[in-house]
Amino acid sequence: MDKRDLEQLLSDVADGSIMPADALMRIQTAPTADLGFAQLDLSRGVRQGAGEVVYGAGKTAEQITAIIEALRDAGQERVLVTRLDSEKAARTSELLGNGIDLGYIPNTQLALVGGKPSPTGNGRIVVACAGTSDLPVAEEAALTAEFYGNEVDRLYDVGVAGLHRLLAHAEELAQAQVVIAIAGMEGALASVVGGLVSCPVIAVPTSVGYGASFGGVAALLAMLNSCASGVSVVNIDNGFGAAYQASLINHLSAGTPRAR
Repeated sequence: MDKRDLEQLLSDVADGSIMPADALMRIQTAPTADLGFAQLDLSRGVRQGAGEVVYGAGKTAEQITAIIEALRDAGQERVLVTRLDSEKAARTSELLGNGIDLGYIPNTQLALVGGKPSPTGNGRIVVACAGTSDLPVAEEAALTAEFYGNEVDRLYDVGVAGLHRLLAHAEELAQAQVVIAIAGMEGALASVVGGLVSCPVIAVPTSVGYGASFGGVAALLAMLNSCASGVSVVNIDNGFGAAYQASLINHLSAGTPRAR
């Protein structure tokens, strides 16, 4: 259960469609679930607005399955799994059985259990990535943002090597509530975007590049040193983290919606 579910539940109690005792049963859930290998935070959805996310790397398929099932049993209808390789995804899907669709997207290593909700954000999130090699990180960001109830515009292969490609999307950029700028190599895209828009820009350095890029460190440092105002930076290849932050911004209750 997240904040939206709780608000709907309270509304149902108020209009009499659900009895208070039934509502109480639905929210009387222990704050954690001890699985032996994991302590699940079952109250995170109500406390923070979004339920616990499963980081797939380093976990076995059996552990991931147990976590998904426990979260769903506790009322978390949608579960996001990140960094889940295809072999582990296939095994997890088998263990879950036909009753639960894992919703695995191979090129992003994401699983969207329970699908994506209807958009509820104030405006649109633009995900702009510099090159085709950045697409796995870009899609991780875009799908994560959609999973958290945001409308997303994708601007792909719009890096500074051909700046006209980005400028051709001036209208989408101008209407964005948040822009996620994703780039490897020298990471210049974030600064360019930051100089074009009036909304927050979240920069994501990727590990794409030759030796002197140091696995994304060069792009990370370039983005951290951006002279464009309003640019913040997440860790290398962290499309999930950028999308989560962008979703928080896009759902601020005091936000003024931009033109759609």
